[in-house]
Formats: sequence, structure tokens, C-alpha cells
Amino acid sequence: MKKLVLTGAAGNLGTHLRGPLAALCETLVSTDIVDDLGALADNETYVKADLSNMDEIAPLLEGADMVVHFGAIVDEVPFEEMLGPNFVGAYNIWEAAYRHGVRRVVYASSIHAVGMYPKNEAIGIDVPHRPDTFYGLAKCFAEDLGRMYWEKRGLESVCLRILSCAKVSNPRAVGSWLSFDDLILLVRRAIDTPITGFSIVYGVSDNDRAPVDNSAARHLGYRPRDNAEQFAEEIYAKFDPLDPADPSNYRHGGPFAGIPLGQSAMGLFHFEDSDDES
Repeated sequence: MKKLVLTGAAGNLGTHLRGPLAALCETLVSTDIVDDLGALADNETYVKADLSNMDEIAPLLEGADMVVHFGAIVDEVPFEEMLGPNFVGAYNIWEAAYRHGVRRVVYASSIHAVGMYPKNEAIGIDVPHRPDTFYGLAKCFAEDLGRMYWEKRGLESVCLRILSCAKVSNPRAVGSWLSFDDLILLVRRAIDTPITGFSIVYGVSDNDRAPVDNSAARHLGYRPRDNAEQFAEEIYAKFDPLDPADPSNYRHGGPFAGIPLGQSAMGLFHFEDSDDES
């Protein structure tokens, strides 16, 4: 490809994606709101831009083949703080992509779009939205936006409902883990699949205890290779039995499912477990 655009390039997952994406194209344009990304790949350019400002975002997508949209606030905050980067920012990406004839948006959605489903329901990609937070609601909005832009304007989208992409450090992550290698594979399949239309796929590794079902997304060719079962015995030995009445344990959204709306969830994660895209 001639040009890819990556938003959220300074985040945890964006940082892991920059090198692999640069290898797929002639020019990678990385963007975020930090002043400096540090060392860049030979074919990478960094542009500081605010997702909520169309005048800053739209020029970045000119001439792009695809945009990999990982930029967002990645914690629960009051709706007013979420509105600009996560809601308006999503609209700006899809609208700018449409204006410039971009072929596809690859979007970092989240399990939190369906985070209130019980963990004993192995949900597929076609379940109705059931967000656990304003953060999850923003993911629902962007998924619906992507479906609408495909059906009304022919702009393809692949929505990656990421579960946990971090070190396996708690019992939930034994099922929800997405390794960094599988993350890179997932994004590559979202890019190199010839036709996707509007697609949803869960971002999870090949865990024995994965609580979601990707069978209806096999057309994307995503076949994860890693399995968190290797960590299960050690992790389970570290924790007391979980309270099944606690939504943080019983719902797919984990801590996000158990907090009041607008209240941060990140401080509730054990050690290095962070559920979303950066």
C-alpha cells in the first residue's frame, strides 16, 4: 500500500503497531496528541493532531489507502470528557475517510461494547450491543457509524473488539488475553483481507477459556496462535475465590462492568492488566 494512517500512535498498542504497519506501506502517518513520538521508522511521519478537530484530522487522510484508528480516551470518564475524542473523533475519522476515498477503517473497538453480558454466555460477534460504561457506549457508536458508512457510502470497516492486551496477571485475563503477536496478526488480517464490508471480530488469543466466539468472523482469516492457559495454574494460585455476585467478576467487561458511570476503572486492574487499545 502507498499510505496508512495510524491514530493513537503514542498509546501502548499503537506503539506496538507502528513498526509492523510501517512494513506494510510506502508511507506511514502516525498521529496522536503528544509532542514527540521519539524515533520514527524511515518511512514514518508523525503529525500531532486532535481527533475532535476535523481541520487537523482530515488532511492526514488525504491519499491514504486505509486508516487504523486506535486513538481515544481509554478509560471511563464523565460523558462530557468522552464526547470529543471518542464520539466526535470517530465521526471525524469516518467522514474524513469518506471524503478522501479511503478504502477501509480498521477500528479498535472493545469488549466494553458488550461488557454487561454474563461471563457464562459465550457471545458471538452478532449479539446486540450491551455497553458497560460511557466508554463502551462510544465503542457502540463507532461500530454503528462504521456499519452505516458501509451500507450508505461503501466505506469498509473492520471493528476489533479487543479484550485484554497486556500481561496475564489476573484470573479474568486467562480467558481474555490478546498477546501482542496476535494483536499484530489481527490488524494485518483486517488490512490484507481482500473484501471485508463491515466486519466485527473479537481481539483475543486462542485461549482455552476465551469467553467469546469468533466463528462468524472466519472470513478475515484471523487464526490466533497464543494461549493464556500456560499462565492459568500460577495465576489462579495467587487469588482467593472470586465473588460471583460481583459484576467485575461475572460480566464480560470486568472492572468496567462494576463501576459507576463516569468513574475511572483503570485503577482497579491488577498489576499490568489493561483492557483496551492503549
